Amino acid sequence: MAESTVPYRFDPSHSIDEIRETHSDIEDGSETGIKVVVAGRLMLKRDQGKIVFGTLQDSTGRIQLFAPEKTTPNFTELTNLHLGDWLGVTGEIIKTRKGELSVKVSEWVRLAEARRPFPDKWHGISDTDMRYRQRYVDLWVTEETRQTFLIRSRVISLTRRWLEERGFIEVETPVFHPIPGGALARPFTTHHNALDVDLYLRIAPELYLKRLVVGGFEKVYEIARVFRNEGLSTRHNPEFTMLELYQAYADYTDIMEMVENLMEYLALEILGTTTLTHGDRSFDLKAPWRRASMLELLSEYASIEVDLNTPRSELIELCDQHEVPIKDHYGPGKIILELYEKTVEPKLWDPIFVTDYPKEVSPLSRDHREDSGWVERFEAIVAGRELCNAFTELIDPEEQRSRFLGQEEEKAAGDEEAMVVDEDYLRSLEYGLPPTAGIGIGIDRLVMLLTGDTAIRDVILFPTLRPEQGLSD
Repeated sequence: MAESTVPYRFDPSHSIDEIRETHSDIEDGSETGIKVVVAGRLMLKRDQGKIVFGTLQDSTGRIQLFAPEKTTPNFTELTNLHLGDWLGVTGEIIKTRKGELSVKVSEWVRLAEARRPFPDKWHGISDTDMRYRQRYVDLWVTEETRQTFLIRSRVISLTRRWLEERGFIEVETPVFHPIPGGALARPFTTHHNALDVDLYLRIAPELYLKRLVVGGFEKVYEIARVFRNEGLSTRHNPEFTMLELYQAYADYTDIMEMVENLMEYLALEILGTTTLTHGDRSFDLKAPWRRASMLELLSEYASIEVDLNTPRSELIELCDQHEVPIKDHYGPGKIILELYEKTVEPKLWDPIFVTDYPKEVSPLSRDHREDSGWVERFEAIVAGRELCNAFTELIDPEEQRSRFLGQEEEKAAGDEEAMVVDEDYLRSLEYGLPPTAGIGIGIDRLVMLLTGDTAIRDVILFPTLRPEQGLSD
């Protein structure tokens, strides 16, 4: 196919969905006399000698093409088209005697040639790796994939609207950080040649967003691309999307209410129901959700009765009993968290806020107002998966410095994910951060929750993969 024969632009008069909405009720075997211009990919083709039937798909749907030899120009060329070719078609809206809404072809032009074999809709792509690498094909032949990413788009759009209606402003903070911070994670490093400095791809936007609260933005959020140099799994991709927000004058109880209301809203807007089914089990996202502390749930689900004063020997024995690996430098808080994550979290099916975490594992959270050694932090768990992490923010610069120094000791002991002292962030706290609460919600995991997908790669358009071998073949 010569490029010179391809038009520089094409002007469809209607989307396929518009045609279906306005003409689906015409009688079988009827002609409307209404001409339309449509464009899309040829997804199916049936050559019956004197007539060719095709299926044209655009971004809104599919419609049948009806092409009789007598009235279709360049009929032989039409019969030789490849599956996947892009077409521009002019024709009359009709309905066949069998009741299929169709466009009767009077003019057509090939807009792009599919020079590689295109899978038909009946077989799709059975190779999972190919689906991820060639998403540009997967989106055409796997309807579930297309729907997943339409839902993802709506999740982000509706979330923005919901937050803006409540007075939040959206901001953009740096992707390059001079110091990795805001989360316990291993960063990617890069080098800025002109400044001759090492920089880190952000592992979280948290510390910059809280600087903005100091600056007077009382309700602020960012939908941020985040990068963590960690392994690949069904729940982890090194590059992912995080919604982080911070609200002045609030605490973690306010954020719990916000989360459950946002999740209920998204489910109703996107799915029309708050009751979702994963596999053979269902759950209801309708607010309010249950609240329970980590220690309560350890007792309830694993019959483990511990607290921060439990002797280390007893904690180690419990870890041995439940096959929970630990490291020598773990304190009681970290060991309790490990016990909870291995013995309880996967069992939490219905939506729940797991509250009150050990201070040892929460360097940016404010001390619990009643329980020493604990902080006001929660994670929302649904269907055995963490959905978000939130807390009443630590606002005391001296206490924050002490926590950072403790993290540096953890790093010296071998914890590559531990934080370091961020002097500029401490300086911002010295100007005064009012009582504040914040949260990070994984957009990818939220989409998985709403679509029922079990692998994070299924909700990321181009997930991180090993380099492809033999690509030039």
